[in-house]
Formats: sequence, structure tokens, C-alpha cells
Amino acid sequence: MVGIGIGPFNLSLAALAQPLAERGSIDAAFYEQRPSFHWHPGLLIEGATLQVPFLADLVTLADPANPWSFLSYLRSRQRLFPFYFAERFHIQRAEYDAYCRWVSENLPALHFGHQIDAVRWNPERSLFDIDFTQLDADGEAEALGRTHARNIALGVGTAPYVPEPLRPLADAPTVPVIHSADYLLHRDRLRTADHITVIGSGQSGAEIFLDLLRHRPPGAERLHWLARTPAFAPMEYSKLGLEHFTPDYTRYFHALPEPVRDRLVPGQWQLHKGIDADTIAAIHDELYQRTLHGGWPDTVLTPGVTVRTAGRVATTRVELHLEHIEEGTRSRLTTDAVILATGYRERPLDQLLAGLDPYMRRDSAERPRIDDKYRLLLDPSITATGSNVYVQNAERHTHGVGAPDLGLAAWRSATILNTLTGTNPYPLPDRTAFTTFGLTDPAARTPAPRVPQHTNLVRLKS
Repeated sequence: MVGIGIGPFNLSLAALAQPLAERGSIDAAFYEQRPSFHWHPGLLIEGATLQVPFLADLVTLADPANPWSFLSYLRSRQRLFPFYFAERFHIQRAEYDAYCRWVSENLPALHFGHQIDAVRWNPERSLFDIDFTQLDADGEAEALGRTHARNIALGVGTAPYVPEPLRPLADAPTVPVIHSADYLLHRDRLRTADHITVIGSGQSGAEIFLDLLRHRPPGAERLHWLARTPAFAPMEYSKLGLEHFTPDYTRYFHALPEPVRDRLVPGQWQLHKGIDADTIAAIHDELYQRTLHGGWPDTVLTPGVTVRTAGRVATTRVELHLEHIEEGTRSRLTTDAVILATGYRERPLDQLLAGLDPYMRRDSAERPRIDDKYRLLLDPSITATGSNVYVQNAERHTHGVGAPDLGLAAWRSATILNTLTGTNPYPLPDRTAFTTFGLTDPAARTPAPRVPQHTNLVRLKS
């Protein structure tokens, strides 16, 4: 197997694959263009935490005894007792990034500084040809190479999404319009701006707004926070609501007709695009604190707004043309800096997989069709040889909102390895949720009747 991309998901796959490689049951190599592992470095704001528990590491939910667990990382750093006493179920993002880097620096199958250029099917060898460019420390081409694999695991991740009206400004070097992915790289300069606008109502937008607010003087905050969603809403975090991020729901969603799946995903935004309750509370507390001596903070928080167009004023200011969805009204906002907390989109696979296009099966929207084992549906001339292309975090249209969720990383990796090896190195549970998502949900099981246990009764004398 060749893994393309080394983000958290392919890193999870590599960590679970290593014990199999040591036993000789799999031969795997993973390639990444970047020189080393880093996870959203521009968003590692001080104190920001993951929205999933620490058990959602690279391996634990499939193999708790795996040496690459988060607890193993703590042990290697002699930090188990401090973590134990800290009683933190949700760890900081910076700590998750450090944990993943620890894993990436110790797995021999990882090859950084390798850019994958093309993937083709070689019918003569019944293998995939993978062309790559080896890069030097400066990211310049150093050598060309080719490797071969029976299986491929795509983990190329997502790319920051910039809305169409703002793309020309985001590409202009003198205009301060940046994506939240680069926030920390520009934070010092942004803090000096007279007026700042944050666009986007998800967790990143909330964390950036709060970080800016805390560093602005009371009464002179000059912050706008705009969102397209109808509210600055909390993320669904009820116990049963979280069962949408279980393998049970993934199986249920995958079995639905394509039009039903397409209708469901946009309506489930609060499952993964809301704001955690602690961050909402912290924002409100900070705003409230600024009213204690009279007056209101100079902030505007407006949901239900879209940016129709945008343009440059003078050389460095930006004019946003806004429309309120419910009112149908329009307005203009001039600002000195814009931070786009507008999320990420799956990286398109068409260019990388252009050589496989004749073999790929697509749905009515021309998206790749993906089976329940995370395999692209390819022509039988490929799959009959035992070769497959697996995808990680490129299957939201077929597997639902859990595709980018870290909590399903280990389970998906184990599913891929179980399927690829044709064995069961990582036994997975048949059922993972109390909810039965459909009348014909295969995950629903009628519990076996309990066998009464006979108890020897001893009569006590009074």
C-alpha cells in the first residue's frame, strides 16, 4: 500500500499498519509533500481545545493497546501523572499537534518531502504506478521517482475555502484578507488594524473573534462578526446527538439513496459547524464584562448575512457589500482587515487521479462513487486483481458528516486494513450506538435473552 498525504487520517492508518508490517502481512509507504507534519499551525491559538475527547487519537478506538496512543505519548514525555491530575477530557489543539508530530517522527514508513505527481494503472503489472518528485529542504525539485503499489490510500486532506467574491482580494498581497488557516501567521499585524471583520460562524470564527476581542481596549473594540448561518449556534453535543459520529450512522447514511444523502448533509451543519458551549460562554462573558461601567462594546455580531461582492478602497481597505438573508436588505461595510473563517473543502482528486479517470465510476453529480469499505468504485479490470484505491476524508457525500471527524479516524483506518489484508487484525464492534437510525438499520440488534443465573440460597436463622 502507498499512502498519499500524511495528515491525521493517513497518520492513523500508518500507525495501525506498523504492527502488521512488522509481522510481514503488509508493506506500506506514505508520502507527503511538506517537509514535516503540522496540523493547522495557523489555528493553534493558546488555550483552544479539540472538540473531540482525547480518546479520539490516531489508534485508541480501534486498538487501545497500540503503542502510538495519546497516553503512550504522555508516558514517553513523563507527563502521565500531570495529565491524570489535570482531569482534561478535551486536550488543547497544540497538544494534539505535538502528539501527532511525535508519532510522525517515529514511524519508519513515512516519507516527507515527496510530492506525488500522478497515479496510473499499469495493466501489464496489475499494479498502480505512482510518480513522485523528491523535494529538497527549500521545497525545490531534487529528483524524480516512481513506485508501485497494489493499493493506494488517499489522505490528501482539505484546502481552505475562500468565497468567490473575496478571492481576488485574498490573492492580493497588499490587502489584509486572509483565511483563518493563516491567522496566527498574521495575528500581530491584524491586531494593529483599526477595524477588523471576521466572517464565519464556526468554531474557528468564534475562537478568532474571542482572541481579537480580548486584545482590544474596552469601548474601542471595532470588531464585526458576520455569519451566513441563521444564528451563532452551539454545536450539537448531546449524548444521543453525538451518535451521528458512530459507525452505525455511517453505515445507515451510506445505504441511503444519493438524493436523500445530498439533502441531509447541508441540514446537519450544527453537528460539525457549530460552536462549543464553552467558547460561546467565554465570548458572552467578555462582552458582558465590558458593560459593567456603562455603555456597550463597539462590536457588531450579525448572523444571516452573505457577502455579495467585495472591493478595495484606496490601497489597503476593503468594502464588503452585504445582504441580509431574512430581511432582504443590503448594506456596505468598510473595514481594515477581513478574516475568513469560512471552513475547508475537500481537495479535488481529478488532477491527481486523471490517469484513473477511464476506470472510475461516478454518481449523478460526477463525484466518485465510494463503497462502504472506503474504496473508489473502479472498473472490474482493476478490482479483480485485488487492487483498490481507498479514500480518507473525501467521502462526505457517501458517508456523511463523520467523514472529517477525528473520532472516526481509527475505526476507518482499521476498516481499511481489515479489508486490504482480507483478515481481521482489528476486530470492530457490530454495534456502536443506542440509536437505531432506520427501520431496516442493520446495526440494530435484538439483545439475546439473559440466561438466569442460579443462586444458592441459604436460609438464615433468626
